Amino acid sequence: MKATELRGKDQAALQQELNELLKAQFGLRMQIATQQLTNTAQLKKVRRDIARVKTVMTQKEAK
Repeated sequence: MKATELRGKDQAALQQELNELLKAQFGLRMQIATQQLTNTAQLKKVRRDIARVKTVMTQKEAK
């Protein structure tokens, strides 16, 4: 997911995207805890996507 894609969304869509990413992060953390996750790079990607969404939300609030 790119920041340019996120900037085109409204605040409600960004909040929904954030909620989905947080659920995905929780699921990945549970998979790590139960030794089911083989591709641990997914967790890093989701964390960065969450940060990207939060950054865009903050930028939109500042305007």
